[in-house]
Amino acid sequence: MGLMALGAADAQDLASLQPQALKCAGIQDLRLSDPNLTGDGVRFGVICRSFTYSADGEPQNDYRPNTKHVCFQNAELSFHNSSSKPAGISDHATAICSILFGQDPNGVASSVGSFLYEGVVPQAQGHIYEFWHFVKQYIYAQAKPEVDIASVSFGQPVEAEWTRGIEALIEHKGMVFVASIGNGLNASDPSFYPGAGPNVLGVGVVSSVNAADAATKLSEFALAYPEESSTGPTADGRCKPDVIAPGNCLVADQEADRGYSMTGNWSSFSTPVAAGVVGLLMQTARQNPELSPVLSPDGGNCLLKAIVMNSATKLPFWHKGRLGIEDDHEVPLDYVQGAGMVNATRAHELLTAGRGKPGDIAAAGWDLNQVRQGLEYQQVYRITIDESSQKTLTATLVWNRHYGQTYPFKHLSDIDSDLRLEVFAIDPANPTRPVLPLDYSDSKVDNVEHLCVDIGTLPGYTVYEIVVSYSDLGAKPASPAGERYSLAWSVEAKQTDESILWYDLNADGIVDDRDLAILKNNSTAGQKAPGAYLIGDVTKDGSIDDADVQAVEANRNKKAAWRIDTVAVNGPVAASVVN
Repeated sequence: MGLMALGAADAQDLASLQPQALKCAGIQDLRLSDPNLTGDGVRFGVICRSFTYSADGEPQNDYRPNTKHVCFQNAELSFHNSSSKPAGISDHATAICSILFGQDPNGVASSVGSFLYEGVVPQAQGHIYEFWHFVKQYIYAQAKPEVDIASVSFGQPVEAEWTRGIEALIEHKGMVFVASIGNGLNASDPSFYPGAGPNVLGVGVVSSVNAADAATKLSEFALAYPEESSTGPTADGRCKPDVIAPGNCLVADQEADRGYSMTGNWSSFSTPVAAGVVGLLMQTARQNPELSPVLSPDGGNCLLKAIVMNSATKLPFWHKGRLGIEDDHEVPLDYVQGAGMVNATRAHELLTAGRGKPGDIAAAGWDLNQVRQGLEYQQVYRITIDESSQKTLTATLVWNRHYGQTYPFKHLSDIDSDLRLEVFAIDPANPTRPVLPLDYSDSKVDNVEHLCVDIGTLPGYTVYEIVVSYSDLGAKPASPAGERYSLAWSVEAKQTDESILWYDLNADGIVDDRDLAILKNNSTAGQKAPGAYLIGDVTKDGSIDDADVQAVEANRNKKAAWRIDTVAVNGPVAASVVN
């Protein structure tokens, strides 16, 4: 019962666990520190499309995972649909549900040998819904299903009444929705709705490395690439995704009662990884009354989103918006990484750091509060740090957009709020004033603001303020009650990023001519299309140029620890399937 094998394991045993993507996301390390974090008591809703449809568009009821597979033997799964047709199996749903709920102490695959298989939340309740049943029963009716969190691993390139209905459920019913953002340029995918919606937590995919063997592909991960993970901005100019997560997982076979295969780099499978992390946070909050705001139907979903985003790990080439040296104050997130890669361990630490209300706060924490228009209503959080070392302050502000509660769930933009997030340094010679503005995030279209600021570099400055306010303090209030918001923050030692991925652009484990070719192609593409999202600005000077070429040349033949030289690996990072 539970994850006894993992609970008794040590760090060395983690190498035998699958999916290894969960280690990359910090989940396995978190469970080592607390073996009881298994999703126990959390109700997951997994919304799945039928695999086939009739000529008139009716779903054929083949939306279910392969429950005969041994990894689901102890899973608590329920199924919900409106069809009288016999239930059929979906390989897509099988993969997603095994990532979430799978458990098999005797897993075997020819590509990786034997392993212990454990999903993110194997002891959670899984409610599997056929998509159109969910739409009619819950979205159109605006009725909250009996689940705590919903995961959606599909979408469409434009918003529709059902995607806006999800936004309304999030706002009015306190639902938590996690959805995939799309599979990038290689799949001709723009940012997909509902993942591209403002209130949903949208998830992109971190690709596995371009290795010669399956075991390495399953355990080593590189970056989120525009070719394989859809990018922002959305059609209305907002940043998406919100976060990214590793997606290449070993998952249960669709037809057999045993056997596993590799998914490849798709956002469908990074989404349950991220959703599972949110579920682990909800389980933690249920065990500690002081963390109960996370579970509140009035803004708890914003708080979970803020914590997950603020604790995310920024991978090489992270920058706000598109390529440039400026800190874009009106673009809060990276257009392909969002706030970064989901990090379960850091998210759990941030959650358990506890609540801090306006006034003096600890170096890490969160708040669920309200702000009104007017200078006197600014919410000010004050942090005192140790002057002796350079640090990074990260802060994330999240609030919901507003939608009507009846079909077609119109976006009520006239009552939306435009909030602003700022960081100030307080003059030690005059602690009440003046202040030195360090940075601000003030998007005119997003309902997320995000800052990552270097602090501790000013001699004598030890006090910093995080300020939440309306962007236009003098504007006529859209709502006299103000806006409910969630804020998460942390102060940590500034990290030195020495990842080989700054130079190994095709993630094959060695810096060579292939990386220089990618760099030069991206430089040319950037000159032809300045608005394109491109990687390769190694020197962080705002452009891909000769200085970057020289930096890559200086690291020629540098190898990753996992690189195997006996087999040549060519081509771009690609998804592979293991049978």
